[in-house]
Amino acid sequence: MIAWLIDIAITAPIALPFMLPFLMTAFLIVPLFALPVIWALVGFFYRWTTLANGSATWGMRLMAIELRERGGGPLTGSTALMHTLGSTLSFAFPLIQAISVLFMAMDNKGQGLTDMVLGTAMLNRAAP
Repeated sequence: MIAWLIDIAITAPIALPFMLPFLMTAFLIVPLFALPVIWALVGFFYRWTTLANGSATWGMRLMAIELRERGGGPLTGSTALMHTLGSTLSFAFPLIQAISVLFMAMDNKGQGLTDMVLGTAMLNRAAP
């Protein structure tokens, strides 16, 4: 949870410049719902890029956790994309997210739906 909050704190200032034109026009051009969409797009590319280049977002790295593929190796770019897409879809549909959280709570590996489908797992990273 703390890693996720750190990632939100990182993506907010990145998304802000894209949001400023809409904020400055008092939403006359684009409806209010566009702001979360912009932030979600920034978050999507942030998550995909950081997972593809180290198997962890910056928040995950600060919390010493990382994602690994079924064989134990780091995520490839395509697996990172699929994991990011799965996570995004889970957040977009509350029922799917609730089911995923239930699986995390009941599964001995703590895997959500996306992890089960892709065969990925979240691990504590070894201390340096």
